[in-house]
Order: sequence, then structure tokens, then C-alpha cells
Amino acid sequence: MSRREPVFGWWDAPPFIGELIQSLSGRGKALFGFSSQPVQSRDLTGLAEMILSRRGEVSGAILAEAFLEAYRQASVVERETFMRTLLERFGPDQGILDAAVAAYQAEPSAKTIARLHEAAEPRRQELFRRINFARRGTTTLVEMREHLMDMLGKEPALQPVDVDFCHLFSSWFNRGFLMLRSIDWSTPANILEALIRYEAVHDIDGWDDLRRRLAPPDRRCFGFFHPQLEDEPLIFVEVALTDHLASSVDALLARDREPMDPKDATTAVFYSISNCQRGLTGISLGNFLIKQVVNDLKRDLPKLENFVTLSPIPGFGAWLRDETRAEDSEEVAAEKKLLVARLEGDWPLLDERELDAIRRGMLPLGAHYLLNVRRKNGRPVDPVARFHLGNGAQVDRLNFLGDRSPKGMRQSYGLMVNYRYRLGEIEKNHEAYAENGHIAAMPALRKLAQPVSQEVY
Repeated sequence: MSRREPVFGWWDAPPFIGELIQSLSGRGKALFGFSSQPVQSRDLTGLAEMILSRRGEVSGAILAEAFLEAYRQASVVERETFMRTLLERFGPDQGILDAAVAAYQAEPSAKTIARLHEAAEPRRQELFRRINFARRGTTTLVEMREHLMDMLGKEPALQPVDVDFCHLFSSWFNRGFLMLRSIDWSTPANILEALIRYEAVHDIDGWDDLRRRLAPPDRRCFGFFHPQLEDEPLIFVEVALTDHLASSVDALLARDREPMDPKDATTAVFYSISNCQRGLTGISLGNFLIKQVVNDLKRDLPKLENFVTLSPIPGFGAWLRDETRAEDSEEVAAEKKLLVARLEGDWPLLDERELDAIRRGMLPLGAHYLLNVRRKNGRPVDPVARFHLGNGAQVDRLNFLGDRSPKGMRQSYGLMVNYRYRLGEIEKNHEAYAENGHIAAMPALRKLAQPVSQEVY
């Protein structure tokens, strides 16, 4: 049997074919023993085996619909059992794989390589493809991966199933299928509600707050959408058009700020990027989004010269607290521990002299964290840094008390960072980071990161 990798289902066929299939579906359901009533309790594994056993597209679509209905009604325990079954029962067929290996060893050729490749593919990948024939199949598969992700922490053996989800999603959600849409205050309410619900960086406090982010002429918002997730954004970015390098998100979002004429803007500040679909975690979406938004903004507003972020440093606070508690920490010297102890109080209300002392103590630690603290694979510990550096940005500037919100103070003591996208250097920065983990950074910031053990407070 030849393998197929459909991205869309039978409802995307020409109208007369779609009508024919739907007219057959009622009789087809009866043929397979499915009534028109909602599926009550069905064996997910049995339905999955039936889906794989059928050759016809009509019968496959009917069975996929039945499976999705059963999965939606399944309990958490039933879903978890099915995930384990996907690992244990829906991997490669060992007999077919052994035969393909033997055939290749006996006669290496393009034909036997193709047969080996097909035999090595887990059966669950074909199952996912066929489930995708059903209406809302893509949506449910993304939700299924979310359920799987909830299990992975306690059951890491399920990782191969997650790898198969990611393998297919990387094809189904590649740039060719994504649609960039501009989102403004006139966008349909269901999409605007999704922005409020999915905003992950700076919480949106209701409709008035959302209006302040979308309605003014110097504000922009863009999102990627996919044909099979209807009006659900995959990822969106909020942009402020300014005439300066923004250092405070509080100022960008201030209720009483005066909007500027976007034609006078020289800088586009990406101040929030939010992934909306947890089930697509790890699928590259943001890098395509930023690059296309930069190109569109540059086309519409030729005066724009600077493309920067105003980004959180979500891991900085936890790292600093951990290092402070470690008695033998080489990262944070004794005098810095006094600083951290001070940060746990209501320090933003101190006078300017005391705040300046804290700033001089915190900035070298922040620079050190971003540039020098790495994971085992040599990449930065901070997830936002990995995202932007991987997309070709450079670390530009640290901003003391850039985010005074409770969340900002908790995760980074208010510290924020600008990542800059220099149009002529994005690819060079990306390649250097991908090849050897090199971090592009301004010389002043790199110098600031060096004397971490020097007493400055």
C-alpha cells in the first residue's frame, strides 16, 4: 500500500465530491454499525485498528469521525491507556521491517531502500494521517499531543510517540500552509477573545486593555493561522511603533500615553510573542512570523530602521535565587547575595541613589546570565534568549525595571532585554549560533558580563 500524507480532509474536495461523500456517510455509518446517535463508549484501540485496515477514503473518513467522537468522550484514564497503546502496539511491524532489512542487505537499491524506509515508519504515523481525514481531525490531533505532553514528565518512555506527532506537525504546519493576518480592533470578536486568552507575556486585562493595544495608529498585531484550525491563531506578535529604543513595557502599555503618527516611526518594538497551541510546542512558527512581519512593516513604513524586541528574561530570577542559596556558588559572590536579599523586599520604592546601587549590581548579573550561563548542549539557559538568538537576533541592551508588574518582578526582578534584528546580519548570526552556539551581542553588554565576581554593590 502506498503511503499518503494528507494535510486536508475530504471536505476540501470540490463541492460535488464533498456532497457525494457526505450523502454516503449516513449509509456508511450504518454499514459499520455506527448509529447517528453520539458514540457512547468505544474501544479506541479497536477503532484505530479498523482505520488502518480500510483502503477506501470514504470508509476511512467515517471511521476517523467515529474515532474522534469516541476520543472526545473518553476519560483521562482511557486516553492515557491509548497513548501507551500507541507506543506498544502501533510501532513498526517487526516482521515487515525484518523482511525489508533482509531484502536491502541482499540487494541494496533505490527500490529496497524505499521499502525499508516505509517499513521502518511506525504504524501510528499512518494512523495520525488517516485521523486527519476527519473534520476537525487536525485540531484533535493537536489536542492529543497536549494530553501526551501531560504524561511525558512521569512516563518518558512515551517520547517516541511525541517524536511522531512532531514529525507530522512539522510538515502540516510548515510555512507554505501558514497564513499571516493583520489583527486590529475590527477583527472578529472570536479571534480577539483568543488574544486575551492566549497572551502569555503581558496579561491583557479585558477588552479596554486589548483596545489600547490594537486600536491606536502606532500599534500593530500579526498572527499566523492555519486552514484546518479555523479561526484559532497559532502564534501572534504585538508591535509598538516608536521613535526610540523602548526600555519599559510599562511605558509602552501606559493608559495615558499619546499615540504617534506611524509615518514618523523609526523603530518597531516586538513586545509580546505568544504561542497559542500548546500541542505545537517545538514546531518552528515564531522565526517565520518575525521575518515576515519585519518585511511587511518595512514595505509599509519605509522610515523604519530598527527592529527590536522588549523581552522578558523569565529564568533570571529563579537562577539568581538558586545561586544565592548555593553556599559554594561560583556564579554569585557573597556581596551579590546581599543584593539578592535586598531584592526580596519592596525595593522599587527606594530613593534614586539606592536604586542606582541595585542597578549597578543587577546588570552585570543579568548580562552574565544571558551570555555565559549555558545548558549542557552549549545553548543559553533562558528560553526567550534561545528563541531570538536562534532566529538571528543579537543581544542589544539590558533594561533595569523594564517590567514592574508582579509577574515581571517575580521572574526577573523587573529586568528586561532588547534583542535586535539587523536585517543584514540575521543569517550570519543564525549560522554562528546554530554551528557553535556563538551569541551575537553588543560589545558593551559582553564587557558587562565579565566581572561578575567583582564587588559593585
